[in-house]
Amino acid sequence: MILLTDDLRDQLLANGRRRGFDHVPVVKFFNPLGEGVWLATELDADGDIMFGLADIGYPELGSWSLPEMQAIRLPFGMGIERDLLFTTSLPVSAWAEAAREAGSIRAAQRIVHALALTGREHGT
Repeated sequence: MILLTDDLRDQLLANGRRRGFDHVPVVKFFNPLGEGVWLATELDADGDIMFGLADIGYPELGSWSLPEMQAIRLPFGMGIERDLLFTTSLPVSAWAEAAREAGSIRAAQRIVHALALTGREHGT
């Protein structure tokens, strides 16, 4: 699977040029066989280092290597995948807070999704 399309790469690079903002995550990556979820908000100018919310046991804001992520080989010939259906309008700080309270990005996603549905029901 291609982890970054040209459009996603362009959005991440644009966010990387505007440091200091509370960006909305552009893309979600995950380990299909176990722990590991990453919400990327930025990509450095070299295209090597991503920034966002990473959860490989505990959710925390930080940086990681895109080439290293692409090089991960899991059993059955699998690798890290991109969540094709992921969308959000919440900034990464809101995701970080929800993930810390819930214990993981996956648990936070369920909570955020439920809150979004509740908000739509009430017209907010």
